[in-house]
Amino acid sequence: MGKTDTSKESMEVLVGLYRQMPPEQKLRRVFDAYAMGRRLAMAGIRDRHPDWNERQVWREWAKRHLGEELFEKVYGAQDDG
Repeated sequence: MGKTDTSKESMEVLVGLYRQMPPEQKLRRVFDAYAMGRRLAMAGIRDRHPDWNERQVWREWAKRHLGEELFEKVYGAQDDG
């Protein structure tokens, strides 16, 4: 494991809690973390492009998330204006 500011004892407690957690709760945590990452990424896009509407922000996030090639296959090269 790489550098961390979490003590070994704290990590052991956390791992123990995760082991006791029901699968649906673990999955919910994964979905919540993914959603938070998406919100943070979209906030960064909005910050760099304050004049863009929500559709433009979402399309830029999706393009970065999927990669341009898959994005174009799925959504096409539609005008964002």
